[in-house]
Amino acid sequence: MGAESSSNSVSGDGLDNNYETQVVLNVYDLTPINNYTFWFGFGIFHSGIEVHGMEYGFGAHDFPASGVFEVEPRTCPGFIYRCSISLGRINMPPSEFRTFIENMAAEYHGDTYHLITKNCNHFTDDISWRLTHKRIPGWVNRLAGLGALCSCLLPESLQVTSVKQLPEYHGCSEEDGTGSSFSITTPHEHAESDDAGQEKHLLSPSAGSGEVAFIKEVQR
Repeated sequence: MGAESSSNSVSGDGLDNNYETQVVLNVYDLTPINNYTFWFGFGIFHSGIEVHGMEYGFGAHDFPASGVFEVEPRTCPGFIYRCSISLGRINMPPSEFRTFIENMAAEYHGDTYHLITKNCNHFTDDISWRLTHKRIPGWVNRLAGLGALCSCLLPESLQVTSVKQLPEYHGCSEEDGTGSSFSITTPHEHAESDDAGQEKHLLSPSAGSGEVAFIKEVQR
């Protein structure tokens, strides 16, 4: 009887099925224009990956530190939630996933964000591939593939300037399961960007119900 009970909770490869969780892609509109262009197979989208009840995305700031953030699922501020897409299931303890996402944060610094070559959708595609060996749907990031066309299609409000304020770190206890993170205070925006050749999209903590907390990367 005890053996049968044990086999119900532990898979054949020795992993505890209690750690099984869905990997979900949450897609947002960056502009109402998407309501017209979506049906033609493209649009301007932000996406985040939801795992173990939190959503993870990639945003821009001016510093060589983590641009990976977490937020309550489907509440990323500054964007309009559109849909969720299941990418599969994984069997990974929350603590192991936390280590994984902190390592990813070391690869995705805020000052490396680029609208065409390294944006939020590249990040979610990378996460999805590493976790499930599946790619995100091509339409989510199709506009980036059109290269320079993005510049003329983006609304002026999305071609934002750089942050001139360091993110403020807040230590989180291990007891609450959240690990180390830091939150960004409201940025001081400037009329001109120091990096005019690289368009960035900055998260707006005051522009929505979600509270953004940037993941503190693993030091290498």
